Amino acid sequence: MLKAGIIGLPNVGKSTLFNAVTRSHKAPAENYPFCTIEPNLGVVTVPEPRLERIARIAGVSQLIPATVEFVDIAGLVQGASRGEGLGNKFLSHIREVDALIHVVRCFEDPDIAHVTGAPDPLRDIGIVATELALADLEAVRRRREKISKEVKQGEKHAVAENHILDKLEPHLNAGQPAITLPLAKEEWALARNCFLLSARPTLYVANVKEAELATADTQPHVVAVRNYTRTHHACDTVVVCAQLESEVADLTPDEGAAYLRELGVAEAGADTLIRRTHQLLGLRTFFTFNDKEVRAWTIHAGDTASRAAGTIHTDFERGFIKAETVNWQDLVNCGSVARARETGHYRIEGRDYEVRDGDVLLFRFNV
Repeated sequence: MLKAGIIGLPNVGKSTLFNAVTRSHKAPAENYPFCTIEPNLGVVTVPEPRLERIARIAGVSQLIPATVEFVDIAGLVQGASRGEGLGNKFLSHIREVDALIHVVRCFEDPDIAHVTGAPDPLRDIGIVATELALADLEAVRRRREKISKEVKQGEKHAVAENHILDKLEPHLNAGQPAITLPLAKEEWALARNCFLLSARPTLYVANVKEAELATADTQPHVVAVRNYTRTHHACDTVVVCAQLESEVADLTPDEGAAYLRELGVAEAGADTLIRRTHQLLGLRTFFTFNDKEVRAWTIHAGDTASRAAGTIHTDFERGFIKAETVNWQDLVNCGSVARARETGHYRIEGRDYEVRDGDVLLFRFNV
C-alpha cells in the first residue's frame, strides 16, 4: 500500500490532522514542539460516493471502499539536514513514503506555541523546502562519488546518470525542489537512485481557524500560500481546520455533516484531503460488484485491464480473456445492467485497454 507522509514544522497541526483523517486519537497532539517522535501510521478509507449509487443498481448493501495509508512524521526545524532537532529521524521517515502532505499554519493564536516565534506561512514553507533540497543535494553528491569510477571508464549508463546529476545539483543548490526541474520520464528514472525527497508529489494543507474556514479562499495567508506553492513548487493547496476536523471525526457522519453545514462548509476537509491524496499518489479507482458486494479497487494511472484484473487475483491476470466495462455514470443513468447493455454502454475490452477512473469492470478469465 502506498503511503502519504504528513510533514511540516513542529506544532502546526500535523498530528491533529492525522487524527482527523484516521478518525482516531492515535497521535498525541499537544501544545509543544516534537510531541511526535516516532511516526504514527493509519490506514484510511477513501470517501467514495459512487459506491452507494452503484450499490443501488446492483441491489447489494455491502460496500468496500479503497484505502490509503497516512503517516504522521515528526516536525523539523531549520538545520534538519545537518541533524538539528529531530532532523535525521524526519528525513529517514520521509524516504519511506510515496507522497508528502505539507501542513502550513495559517492562523494566529498566542496560546499555541510556534517554533519560530510567530506564524509566517511562506517563511515556514521555505524552511522545510530548503531542508529537503539540502538533503537531496547531499544525496546527489554522494551518488556522484559512487558512480565516478564508471563515469571515468565511459560506461554508458553511468555517463547518462551523471548528466542528470549535472542538472539536479545547481537546481537544488538554488534551494529549488527537485520536482520543479523539467526532466523527461527517462531522465527521472535515472535520478531514482538518489531517492530524492523533494521529488515526491506534494500537496499543501493550509491549516486555518474554525472561524475563518467558510471564507478561507479570501484569507490573506491562504491566498499567499496557494499562489506561492503553485508558482514555486508546482503544487496545489487544500484548506482545512485541523482542530475542527478532529472534533468532527468523533461525531457520526450525519452529525458531522450537519455541524459543517451550520458553519457554511459543504464537505469535511478531511474527506477532500483523502481524495486528493489518493490522486496525488497517482492512483485511480475502478469498481466491481456481484450479488453480495460492490467494491472499489485501486490501480495506478495508466494500468491496463489485465493489470487491473491482477489486483483482484493473480489468476484473473494470468488467464485474462476480456473485460466487460461500463462507465459508472452511464450505468447509474441507465438504472440497470440490462438497460446499460441494451443501450450499448457496455463495451468489450482486451488486455491492453487502459482502465479509466470510474470504470465498472467484469473480468472473464480461464486458467
